[in-house]
Amino acid sequence: MSDYVQNLFADRIGGSSFGKGTVLYKFEKIKRARRQAEKDHPETPIIDMGVGEPDWMADKVVVERLYAEAQKRENRGYSDNGILPFQEAAAHYMDQVFGVKDLDPQSEICHCIGSKPALAMIPQAFINPGDVAIVTVPGYGVLATMTRFLGGEVYNLPLLKENDFLPDLDSIPADIAKRAKLLYINYPNNPTGAVASVDFFKKVIDFAKKNEIIVISDAAYAALTFDGYAPLSFLSVPGAKEVGVEIQSLSKAFNMTGWRLGFVAGNEKVVKGFACVKDNNDSGQFKAIQLAGVEALSNPSITEKTVVKYSRRHGLLVKALSEVGFKVSKPKGSFYLYTQAPKGIEGGETFNTAEDFSQWLIREKQISTVPWDDAGHFIRFSVTFMADTEAEEVALMEEIKRRLSGSKFIW
Repeated sequence: MSDYVQNLFADRIGGSSFGKGTVLYKFEKIKRARRQAEKDHPETPIIDMGVGEPDWMADKVVVERLYAEAQKRENRGYSDNGILPFQEAAAHYMDQVFGVKDLDPQSEICHCIGSKPALAMIPQAFINPGDVAIVTVPGYGVLATMTRFLGGEVYNLPLLKENDFLPDLDSIPADIAKRAKLLYINYPNNPTGAVASVDFFKKVIDFAKKNEIIVISDAAYAALTFDGYAPLSFLSVPGAKEVGVEIQSLSKAFNMTGWRLGFVAGNEKVVKGFACVKDNNDSGQFKAIQLAGVEALSNPSITEKTVVKYSRRHGLLVKALSEVGFKVSKPKGSFYLYTQAPKGIEGGETFNTAEDFSQWLIREKQISTVPWDDAGHFIRFSVTFMADTEAEEVALMEEIKRRLSGSKFIW
């Protein structure tokens, strides 16, 4: 019997060739290399510095609120495009933490089941075949993937070290700017850890107005800032709400990755377009989770405690890597440390790409990282590693130094 299903896959995911490719993507390569390292060196535990997921659980008050709300009969049903108490808590949070005033909870905020679905759905409201989305690279690729699925084009805007990992908007060709409908920005940035300034956001707003482009600000890490850099929202800058929206997530700031809860806020028409698409994709997050989200958003001190931990860990990691030859500095936001990959090791291997180096780290040193070769050769360390005490954090840094100290890296 012929397998006709193979010929029915949509072209956007590979058509009849779907599932037959032999190319391995980097995250699959990392998984395979890790499994092999665990097999080859069972005596040496993997130090996982690659995972972009908080190591802490959600705060006790949030868990208790979920437990209480999950027991209520009235919370059992569909929430569709959200409940007003969550939207009101989101508006208050944006004011309290970022100084964003006058967000209308009903018309300018809509919850999402995590920021990833929001990034995937927004292009469905705006991208037609031939339209362009301008997307910064390296970065989180969901908006770009969905744009391509819809027949749109993606213009990659590189984040370069010489520009402090901020995109050069002036480098965008005029014809691209003319056809573009969406501009994606993400600060504090994944993977670079770079932060934005009010002046940069003003430039983004001017660019958007001039070219009639909608700005999508992915603010998943916006509250995770330290060393004198205060949390900054795109929407806090005058004119931002005229040109775009911000996607806030409870995953990183409140250690709630698996809870899948966030919100889209800003321009009323963009929010309405998102809500329309969303209404045809899901039936809303469980009301009890949204009400637990109200508890989280009402307690920004949860994030403040998390920030202290990440700041401390960044300091420890920067010190450890610097002592074995890396050229790295502490970021002012996110839980990522982005550093240039070496070109090789004296008397040893040569690394033509960051992926080469990342694979070597797993294979030879049992240290897992994420490579990025989109705009230069860099690797990303995450300070969300598992350590229950400060003493364990210090011990882990000493172990990293021990494993890497015998290698003389060529830069």
